Formats: sequence, structure tokens, C-alpha cells
Amino acid sequence: MQSSPIITVVITCYNQGKYLREAIESVLAQSYEYCEIIIVDDGSTDHTKFVVDGYPQVKYIYQVNQGVSSARNTGIEHSNGEFICFLDADDWLLPNGLEINLQHIEENKEVAFVSGAYVFVNMYYPFARFVSAERLNREERYTVDEPKFPETRDHYKQFLRGNYIGMHAAVLYRHWVFEEFRFDTSLTGCEDYDLFLRISRKYPVLDHAAPIAAYRRHENNTTANTSMMLRFALDVLDRQKDNLKTSEEEKCLMEGKVNWKNIYANLVYQKMLNPLYQYKREDLQFLWLNDKKLYFNRQIKKFKLEYKEILKKVLPSPVVKALKSLNGRKIYTPPVGKVNMGDLARLDPFSRAFGYDRGGPVDRYYIDNFLEKNSALIKGRVLEIGDNEYTLKFGGAKVTQSDILHVNETNPNATFIGDITNAPHLPGNGFDCIVLTQTLHLIYDYKEAIKTCFRILKPGGSLLLTVPGITSIDAGEWKSTWYWAFTDISIKRILEETFDVDNIIVDAFGNILTATAFLYGMGLQEVSKNKLDYYDPSYQVTISAIATKF
Repeated sequence: MQSSPIITVVITCYNQGKYLREAIESVLAQSYEYCEIIIVDDGSTDHTKFVVDGYPQVKYIYQVNQGVSSARNTGIEHSNGEFICFLDADDWLLPNGLEINLQHIEENKEVAFVSGAYVFVNMYYPFARFVSAERLNREERYTVDEPKFPETRDHYKQFLRGNYIGMHAAVLYRHWVFEEFRFDTSLTGCEDYDLFLRISRKYPVLDHAAPIAAYRRHENNTTANTSMMLRFALDVLDRQKDNLKTSEEEKCLMEGKVNWKNIYANLVYQKMLNPLYQYKREDLQFLWLNDKKLYFNRQIKKFKLEYKEILKKVLPSPVVKALKSLNGRKIYTPPVGKVNMGDLARLDPFSRAFGYDRGGPVDRYYIDNFLEKNSALIKGRVLEIGDNEYTLKFGGAKVTQSDILHVNETNPNATFIGDITNAPHLPGNGFDCIVLTQTLHLIYDYKEAIKTCFRILKPGGSLLLTVPGITSIDAGEWKSTWYWAFTDISIKRILEETFDVDNIIVDAFGNILTATAFLYGMGLQEVSKNKLDYYDPSYQVTISAIATKF
């Protein structure tokens, strides 16, 4: 019988099935082996249950949607471990994260919990859960979170000044903590911050600098809702007023309120100063009420300036012009020699990671929309290249068998290994659908790849294909095999050499603005939907095709 303590990892999930597999695998790959995994499905309507079904060793609990606090409390009630770690479905643990935290907490018997550092994941990176923290630190797509406040023995004061932990998965709790404390279900944000404050008020805690977990940045992160997050952060601090014992603690609480307001005010300013920012009155109202440090002051209210005048005070004039133009009030074409390049007057893009580090790539909007529109074709036995994220996301229960073709053995989930241009081991007439997204440009002999797809499709089966048009070239993993860029005409002719011309549908997406945004590495959240949906055939960012075998 093993005598080592069990660690329960509670993974909460609400409609994040596309990320869940990687979170589970990160726990299974831990250097510390005595782990219990509990998935609390908080009323998901996506394919979360389908993903969990592939892991019989995982305990699955479904509840009607009640929020993350309730989901974590449910996980606590069903846990058997001496220690508990909470992991969100869109994040993951680094390979030795649990072992590091366990070592620290066992060496310090008096502490209620221990917390480490974490890394920001600036783009989707398959199999990153197997990458060491040292390698993560060397790669541009990752950044290590820096400690926000100087270390001190009085952690309660640190928490009054702000949440120095930042990421909940970096924390390992003793189970006995939850005999006294639970997550407050009235909070839909900052619930972990509230718990840190309440625990550290009564019990000692410990922190260290070793990276424990990876925080995935994407457009749906809760922290992007600045108004809501600030409201909960200030509410959590106000709850501590009756617990303050010294004037120094009172000072820390007031400093914490200023810190939180400045943090979220700066996030709003960063959003507003983007040339593609879509004007929102609530952003100005947020700054007016909460900014104590930058442009705003209470004198504006005294003069009762209209929001247009406030806009001029907040933003430099070139951005105001850009806003007016983008909002359709006036389309202004500068004369020759009078073009104001603004933030575009640079030789380096905003991002060399295709915008993954700014909220996700622009082209993913077109790819996801294409697959969602044609999701009825993703059914039966489906083959996807590299991984099966799109198969699970858009096929769901319609998929009876999900296969993955990977070029080498680095993907442990791959069911076939090999090059699609020469793959005699793939069964002929074997697949109802093939999902081939953003891959053809990496294959030198792309015509042979199309022939393979035709051979292995069942009669009536469809190839769902996307390829890049206007794009930058990857400077990392794919730079040595980035051969081609396409147009709608070229893709149509390529497919017609193998598929019947009447069974091919080709579309293209993009315009001058989205092409420019994509080349500069702007994030998807920085471009409005109406700009993304406008199509100019002279500026094709992404090309899609459906080719059916009959």
C-alpha cells in the first residue's frame, strides 16, 4: 500500500470542452503520481462529457450551472485527498507542479496553503503540458508572471494590497482548510481572492517562485471584463474592514483599492488607444469613476462635458479621427504625403505569434465560422491533422470515431503517424470527413496530399479545407516548411484535378483592414465583427473549401 499523500485535483468546466483534454492530460503527466482527478461539469452544453468519457480513471460530476464557486465546493465535497488543487479547464499544470508544491507544504507543516508562480500562455501550443518550465521561459510565446509585491511574512497585508498569487492553479491547499472555509457562491469573480484573504487572516501561508501552472490567454478570459472584476475586487476588500486590527492594515486596504483601480483603468486605456477600438460609453464611464492616476479628474464632471468632449480629452487626435472613420461617421482619405501612420509606423509587428498573445489570431474567426457553418458534415469517422480539437468542438456527438494523423510520434493521442502525401497505411474509403485546416501550405507536394484525402474518404464523405492567403510566415516551429500561400482560384483548380468540379465549394474571407491587422499581429478581440465580415476579393486572408467524394 502506498503511504504517500493523495492530491485531489478539481477541474471545473463550463463549456470549455475544447481545452479540457489538455488540462486532464497535464494532471496525468505529473511527476507526482498519487493524484485523484475530479471533473465538475457546471452545466456545460458542449462536448465536455464526450471528452471526459475518454478517461475512465477520472471522477465526473455534473451539476446544473451554478457558477465556479459552487462547482469548486462540489469538488471539495467529493474529494478524498489530503491536499487539494483547483484547475480551470482552459489551463494546465506544469509537469512537476504538484510535486514542487507538495514538497514546500510538507516542509512547512503549519501553513494552510502554498502558492507558486505561473506562466502566461500567449498562444495555443499543442503538447505544451509536456514542456519544462525552463523551456517555457526561453520561448517568446510564454512569459513568467513576475511577483507583484515584495515578499513579507505577513501575507494578509500582501493580499490587502492585491492578489499576488494571480492564478489559482498555482495553489495547493490542505484539505482541513475546507472544514472551515468554502468558496462564496455569491461571488462570480475574485472568489479565490476572497478565500486567500479569509484564510491568511487566521492561518500562516507560504509562497515561492517556482512555476507551477500555465495560464492560457484567450478572448473569453473572465479577467477581460474590467468593470465586473473591479467591482468584485473592491467588494472583497470591503468585506475585510471588520477584520482589520491595525492602522497599517487599514492603510494596506486603501492602497489595495487604488492598486486595483489603476490596474483595470490601465487595461481600459490599452484597449481604447488601439486604432481599431470601437467606442463604448461604458469605458469612459469606467475611467471617470475609477481612474485616479492618469488623464481623468473630477473637474470633467463639474463642466458637464458631453462624451464627445471627454473622448477628445482621453485620446490623442489621430486616434479620435480613426474612431470616427471606423464608426462610419466619416470616411476620410488623407491626401498624398499626409497619411498619419500612427501605431503602424514601425518595422516590427505588434506580435510575431499571429496575435495569439493579444487575444487570438484574426484568421481563426474565419476558420471557426467556416467549420461551424458546415458542422453537419463533421460526423461518423473523422480524421483531423495534428489534433482533434475541431472534430470535438464542431462534431460533438455526431462523431463515432475521432482519428488524428500526426507527422511524428510527439502526439501521444495520434492514431496514425505519417506524412499525408505518402500514407498507404490510411484505410481507403475509410472516413466520413477530413478536417484539414491551415496545413496544406506546410506540404511541398500538396497535390499528393489532396489525392490521399480523396482516396481515404468514403463515397459521400467531405474534405473541409482551409488555407492561408495573406499571411506572415511563422518564425518558429514551421518556418522551414512554410512553402505556399493560396487564392480562391488556385485552390479551386488544385481540387478540380482530383475531385469532380460540381462537388467543390470554395470561399474566401478578408479585406484590407483585417489583412493589415493580421499581418501586424493584432488580436481577434481588437477587430469588430462587422469589419471581419466585410469581404473584399482583392485581400483574401483565408480561403475555405468543401470537396465531396462521389
